[in-house]
Amino acid sequence: MADQLTPSSLRANLYRILDRVLETGEPVEIRRKGRCLRIVPKEGKRLELLKPHCGFIQGDPDTLVHMDWSDQWRP
Repeated sequence: MADQLTPSSLRANLYRILDRVLETGEPVEIRRKGRCLRIVPKEGKRLELLKPHCGFIQGDPDTLVHMDWSDQWRP
């Protein structure tokens, strides 16, 4: 979830906030006149920040549909 700031707090900490957005890929929201503005990195590192999940299948999900699981099925 994005942080929500006021324009005054953005102005007071502009470079720190911009650096944090670039480092983490997390957007920052600024509330002004009842509307919301968002600062996001153009080329986000969000996918690079994902941690690998061991045990999950990587590949084409359509191949899973056509696999024969009958020898592993234990009802």
